[in-house]
Amino acid sequence: MTNRTQPRAEAQVVRAPVTVRRLAPAVLAGVLILVQIAYPLTSGDGRDRVTVMVVLLSAGTALAHATATRGIRYAAGFLVIVSGVGLIAEIVGTATGLPFGCYAYAVDRLGPALSGVPLVVPLAWTGGLYPIWMVAKLLTRAVAPRIGLLAVGAVGWDLFLDPQMVTDGQWTWCNQGAGLPGLAEIPYTNYLGWFAVAVLMGALLTGWERAAPVPAALNPSAGLDTAPRFAVPVAVFLWTWLGSVLAHAVFLGLPFSAGYGGLGLAVLGLPLLRHLGFFGPRPDTAD
Repeated sequence: MTNRTQPRAEAQVVRAPVTVRRLAPAVLAGVLILVQIAYPLTSGDGRDRVTVMVVLLSAGTALAHATATRGIRYAAGFLVIVSGVGLIAEIVGTATGLPFGCYAYAVDRLGPALSGVPLVVPLAWTGGLYPIWMVAKLLTRAVAPRIGLLAVGAVGWDLFLDPQMVTDGQWTWCNQGAGLPGLAEIPYTNYLGWFAVAVLMGALLTGWERAAPVPAALNPSAGLDTAPRFAVPVAVFLWTWLGSVLAHAVFLGLPFSAGYGGLGLAVLGLPLLRHLGFFGPRPDTAD
């Protein structure tokens, strides 16, 4: 009797942490969406607090999912690469104008800062780029196209982010007349800088993924197959894309960024919808 029940008990012990790992990213993503919905309903200091909460929840969702599917070592590396490069780029950018252009953050609105850059900003890079990176991985196995999709997606995301934050006064640009029609206050150099920084991040992430293989306990044979592994970042990506179009066009009074950002993320979003079976037969999975 003991020999028959013991393996079952051990199996339950093994499955329990896997279930927690699966649930944590989904729960965080749900809270993230709720907090983002609250953003248009706030103003002043309350909106600043919501902005910080959105950043922390987006980064937390990303890192929880990375830990659940690739292990804590991979998640830590992702954080170091994306937030580290993002912080360096922001510090250099505010000091020299490269690679984004001349800009400066508002003082004492988003918490502690380093060299004029709020410390939540590098976390925003992690939270924002993780779902884009995962969607790019889902769409292609090839390294160069995957990095290219990350860079294009990063620019698409910033076409939402920058107009929203500039309108809210979180940062300002020195040259406010050299941007896209309707978004002249954000110079073209900003998007070129985002593209370049994202390419660097993509190259470093590609190397890190080769150096940090999936732990045996988390491989697909352990139950974390393709659908669960990609469900949360895919949902966050689609919400960021389609939800931002709606929010900017209807609730925030930013129709130009709604259009530009919607088109920018559509470069990944439309192939993703096709991959998910919305436009004809679903192709073979890329991972």
